[in-house]
Amino acid sequence: MKYYIIAGEASGDLHGSNLMKAIYVEDPQADIRFWGGDLMEKTGGTLVKHYRKLAFMGFAEVVFNLKTILNNIKFCKADILKFNPDVIIFIDYPGFNMRIAKWAKALGIKTHYYISPQIWAWKENRIKAIKRDFDKLYVILPFEKDFYEKKHHFPVEFVGHPLIDAIHNRVETDQKTFITENDLDDKPIIALLPGSRKQEITKMLSVMLSVTEDFPEYQFVIAGAPSQEFSFYEPFLTNKNIKFIANKTYDLLSHSHAALVTSGTATLETALFKVPEVVCYKGNWISYQIAKRVITLKYISLVNLIMDEEVVTELLQDNCNRKTIKAELQQLLDATHRKKLIAQYDALENKLGGLGASAKTARLIVNNIRINNS
Repeated sequence: MKYYIIAGEASGDLHGSNLMKAIYVEDPQADIRFWGGDLMEKTGGTLVKHYRKLAFMGFAEVVFNLKTILNNIKFCKADILKFNPDVIIFIDYPGFNMRIAKWAKALGIKTHYYISPQIWAWKENRIKAIKRDFDKLYVILPFEKDFYEKKHHFPVEFVGHPLIDAIHNRVETDQKTFITENDLDDKPIIALLPGSRKQEITKMLSVMLSVTEDFPEYQFVIAGAPSQEFSFYEPFLTNKNIKFIANKTYDLLSHSHAALVTSGTATLETALFKVPEVVCYKGNWISYQIAKRVITLKYISLVNLIMDEEVVTELLQDNCNRKTIKAELQQLLDATHRKKLIAQYDALENKLGGLGASAKTARLIVNNIRINNS
């Protein structure tokens, strides 16, 4: 059967690659064409467009890049028609994916959404479009099933969180090899995860690195995003206590003592590696002013949202500065605080449903399409 997959971000590339592996198990003859990244490309199939050409973050950035976005939508529709898939699998990335889904559903193409848009955070009125435009919805957060089924009377499948699979299936590098291969020293590591897009990295790295001189007994290691070149990060490497490692975030987290993390999937990844973290976020001023007026959530990190309490500290906008980061990082290094936090991380993992999200989702998709084609 023929599968068209659209993932528009680094996290979507990760989850898309694991979903593709599972689809190939269920359907060894699968013909997969996709928008995604390096991980999906290594898995197989045909890459149409890389996510680094798609990702625009925030309200203002979308407006400034509207022409490019519209051209991508036009190109995507034409490519789908040419490929004629049995199903389109949308992975997160709602601004783009929901427009394609509306068009595709009207043509009678099967539309399955894996990792649903976070309409529980904002734009809840999108539920009307979701009900209209998607044949199947697979959710990965435990509270989403009740949100869709009890509040909006729309049946969904809770498949568990694919990050658990991704972390469990990784090949881990031992500490000595990791330090040697990456030219690190023996100091404990504080990982810096400033995001994957240029605009957020530029904002976040400067403030994260402002505390390096306050912790000389630690080495700060920047997790380089796969979508960015080393030359982009080079100006930030201002002293010997700042190191850089590209495309090895999981290895880095597995050997880190603490972390400063920009909001997003990385906050959950860090927690699943049981690394004490502070969530730091500074956005475009215009985008942030709009967002805080339309988003009514108590928290921005997935860790706190899933647990429905402030497990990890969130430092936002003006409150994200050298003084506050220093104070929160000092607390993370306290043994008693660390023990309590890691116990909360264990409870978080239990809530996420265990292993098998990718396999379960692939099985549901393949079986559904087979039934519809029979």
